[in-house]
Amino acid sequence: MSDIIAAVATGWQVSAIGIIRMSGAGCIETAKKVFKPTYGSIDSAKDRSLIIGHLADKHGRLLDEVLLTVSHGPNSYTGEDTVEFQCHGSPAVLTAGLESLFAAGARQAGPGEFTKRAFLNGRMDLTQAEAVIDLIHAETTDAAANAAGQLGGVMLRKIAPIYDKLTDIMAHFHAVLDYPDEDIDPFELTSFRTDLDAAQRDLDALLSTYSRGRVIRHGIRAVIVGKPNAGKSSFLNALAGFDRVIVTDIAGTTRDSVEETIRLGRHTIRLLDTAGIRDTEDTIEQMGVERAEAAAAQADLAIYVCDGSTEITQEDLRAQDAAMDAPNTVAIINKQDLKQKVSPSDLPFEWIIPFCAKTGEGIEQLEQVIDQLFDDALPCDGSILTNARQADALSRARTSLSHAVSSMQLGMTPDAVLVDVEGAMEALGEVTGQTMREEITDRIFERFCVGK
Repeated sequence: MSDIIAAVATGWQVSAIGIIRMSGAGCIETAKKVFKPTYGSIDSAKDRSLIIGHLADKHGRLLDEVLLTVSHGPNSYTGEDTVEFQCHGSPAVLTAGLESLFAAGARQAGPGEFTKRAFLNGRMDLTQAEAVIDLIHAETTDAAANAAGQLGGVMLRKIAPIYDKLTDIMAHFHAVLDYPDEDIDPFELTSFRTDLDAAQRDLDALLSTYSRGRVIRHGIRAVIVGKPNAGKSSFLNALAGFDRVIVTDIAGTTRDSVEETIRLGRHTIRLLDTAGIRDTEDTIEQMGVERAEAAAAQADLAIYVCDGSTEITQEDLRAQDAAMDAPNTVAIINKQDLKQKVSPSDLPFEWIIPFCAKTGEGIEQLEQVIDQLFDDALPCDGSILTNARQADALSRARTSLSHAVSSMQLGMTPDAVLVDVEGAMEALGEVTGQTMREEITDRIFERFCVGK
């Protein structure tokens, strides 16, 4: 990491301000080659203070009047000396400014390379590094708040005590083994049972937040089911606010699944409109029906839509059965603008909402119901597990500890028991980056944008 990296940190769209960022030993000297302060000098500037001056292009011509900020390592974002230029947000200016820095000795930064250097220089652990990309891609305030908490180290502070507890057990065992003549308390494996049980409970508590965390990060997977012409596509269009799906009076118009992401209150919802559920001789439509039933079983929420102006049919009952396969279900009695033949008492669901796709009646009530179904007491402060990679590693750590306790109960030797304790530590280290393999680390930072 001895070279100097540079990148545009604000994207290439036209904007009021665009930022070019540099990091690495010697980047301050590189900045001096292309930047002339209006007052004073770069060397005399305090960390993170703004210096006004002129940025030159690679030919030495005046390019822009900019503000420059210097942060000296190790107290910078990357842990290295860093320089940032606040330019006017013209893509032409940013391109020429970047080319000027390349000509002066910098190179193009790779995806996530600034944050990767921060991780490698010990400025943050891997949970904090991954929280950076989660914060950038957050689609709701809850997702942003939870990612900000993790960036502040909340997840690390939950995992570190578990890792430290297991480290103490391993250290005591090896101290007794390696220094038998020293005055060290004998290693009694059973005396650590309480610590192992406590570690398992702590991991269980973390893992129990993942289902909520997945919804916070990715949104609610909601599938719309119902018989043909119940108004499913009209319902989706009403929520989306535009004609996302073709709507006709012809039964079976929707044969494949159609997805649309919407915001409803505080939640991001990934709505999936499916083929109307019925018996059919049409092979293609039958495939759509099978997909609809399978999607309901895999969704976080099934929204059963029925036509309130017609009697409940066998096709409705089949759609109701499919909806009940989801962990959460809401029933929509659609077409409230017509004379009603279906009442809430006719449906076997707890949450039932009268709805009119033409007027939007029922959208506010649906928002309230979803809030009740998916909002719980868990604070979005960084303590909710949202990352699938982290969840997998914590699950493996929990399994290893379970094996360790089982081996202890079977009377196996300490070294045999501690193999599983060591396995748990290895998995926990993958979460924080203490034992992370290089190829996995590279894959994580490839998800980042260039300039972060």
